[in-house]
Amino acid sequence: RMTLLQHDYGDIPAAAEEGMGEQAPIMIPALLAVLQGKRVPLCVQRILQAEGYEFLGAGNAADGLNLAREHHPDLILVDINMPEVDGLSMTRELKADRTFSKTPVIAITANVMRGDRERTLAAGCDGYIQKPIDVDQLPRRIVRFLQQ
Repeated sequence: RMTLLQHDYGDIPAAAEEGMGEQAPIMIPALLAVLQGKRVPLCVQRILQAEGYEFLGAGNAADGLNLAREHHPDLILVDINMPEVDGLSMTRELKADRTFSKTPVIAITANVMRGDRERTLAAGCDGYIQKPIDVDQLPRRIVRFLQQ
């Protein structure tokens, strides 16, 4: 399900291009982040794009579900505390669909009370990232989730 992207070398002189031959497509993982607010999603977007991921973003569960169904991302980050439909309900709906049963869904939340992590895992989340997001750790954690 990874997106195929051709590398664009820009203004390379024709003589230099002749020796390069065909470039193989590069596999770029697509990540969907369904997060409320403006600062956290922008921060997450910048971090993930800087790491080379294709980034899709939504601010609510309905838009997130639509993007997931349209683009079939390789990993989904979901905010647990969203208005209208929360992240746990969204995760249950995703995981009930065979298309997404193996897609990692990672909860992002400020909830740190006893039992919160267990509730996210019981809803079908494959992992849990606590806010505030550690910008140094996020890319490493994403790689680990994608490799599972």
